[in-house]
Amino acid sequence: MQPHPRRWLILIALCLSTMVLVIDNMALTVAVPALAADLGATSQDIQWVLESYMLVFAGLLLTAGSLSDRFGRRKVMVIGLVLFGASSAVATFATNPGELIAARVAMGVGGSLIMPSNLSIMMTVFTDEAERRKAMAAGAAFSVLGLVGGPVLGGALIATLGWEAVFWINVPVAALAILAAVTLMPESRGPVTRPDPLGAVLSVVGMSALVWTINELAHGVAWTPLIIAVVALGAFIVWELRTEHPMVPLKLFADRNFAGGSLSLTLVQVGNGGLLLVLTQYMQFVLGYTSVQAGLAFIPMFAASIVFNGVGAALGTRLGNRTTAVLGLLVMAAGFGLLSFSSADSFATLAIAQAVLGAGSGLAMPSAVVSLMGAIPAEQAGVGSALNNTIQQAGAALGVAILGSLATSSYASAMPATASEEARRSVAAAVTDPSLAAVARQAYDAAMSSAFLGAVAGVLAAAVLALLLLRGRKASAPVTRDTQSLTA
Repeated sequence: MQPHPRRWLILIALCLSTMVLVIDNMALTVAVPALAADLGATSQDIQWVLESYMLVFAGLLLTAGSLSDRFGRRKVMVIGLVLFGASSAVATFATNPGELIAARVAMGVGGSLIMPSNLSIMMTVFTDEAERRKAMAAGAAFSVLGLVGGPVLGGALIATLGWEAVFWINVPVAALAILAAVTLMPESRGPVTRPDPLGAVLSVVGMSALVWTINELAHGVAWTPLIIAVVALGAFIVWELRTEHPMVPLKLFADRNFAGGSLSLTLVQVGNGGLLLVLTQYMQFVLGYTSVQAGLAFIPMFAASIVFNGVGAALGTRLGNRTTAVLGLLVMAAGFGLLSFSSADSFATLAIAQAVLGAGSGLAMPSAVVSLMGAIPAEQAGVGSALNNTIQQAGAALGVAILGSLATSSYASAMPATASEEARRSVAAAVTDPSLAAVARQAYDAAMSSAFLGAVAGVLAAAVLALLLLRGRKASAPVTRDTQSLTA
């Protein structure tokens, strides 16, 4: 079958739709102090501003993927972009934390509609596996650009225009992505099947409760959401395996490539999820960087990731998904290992470690995702990509909880018993006390090492799973375009 003639222009539109989500999440972290002061937000309010988006986003991903397959992937993505851009504009007029949290919830709904459609359209348009690797590498590079540009651009805009600027920048990017989608993208959908309302409700309740539980791990086990998550997700699995028209094709996990790619990505995201949290605090409170300087300090990692995404795409074609993924994961483990041995007076080691980590990620991620998505039938591309995104979101949330808790507990145990409870809980509070600043920095240095050693273990486990489960040089079955469901 001839490839889609506008596939590379379509890729640009897909990259724009992904970048708007990445820029928003990264820029918002820089805006927290300014919006907290302006809106009178407490620490609990700020937590809800950040986590309300993730709860809704993760909870609705599976349902959104099913909707995109049923009603049209381009249509669902455009609706998501409209909602995301409009709710971003509404957020700029918030006068209290409650209004901002409500806007973030709406943004989470929009984001959940964008992500599954994005990857499924890419898999449908790029039918050749070699080109699909290049497309995924380009998409990852755009995401990295958003990761770098988010805090840097956000910090510069906040200094002159206030915290509202981090939401205003979403509007033109979303508008440009909408224009590109409408003019360039074909519409595609899966075959019409009966809806699965019970599966949709159980997935939303279960995933939201699971993400809530994971986010609360740093403060102890939240038993009520944990019980809800176990019951709802257990019922969801039983129902999806028994119903004649399941919303999510759970039988995909019987495929080695899908299972290996999914489990490997989950463990990788455990490490990556906690990376920015731990390393950003290290740079700001131990090295004394501003938020903008901390964003710039991530450039070695992000630049290496961009370069090696292209290298990984080429190697994956020549060596196979398994070899390339395992190689990349081993390089990532080495990067986390170097980070665990960094210290406050060795920024060169920190930069080298980040570059190694970015190189490993660039090598491993495209091959893992290609293996996973290659196992998904074209008619289920939307819900399949949603399942991939859900797995990665759960891994990232778990990483924030695990590595964050590990760093917090290690830091507290390394602080002197004479320090105040507040100083033992927060390095931010401790460094403001001249008598504790030096010991607090040393304690957090040791805590960061403990957290990243945990990440090493997770990534090595991912490498073992990839080696055992992913198939070798045999190419995954290509995702073909259904000419009956693909229209210009």
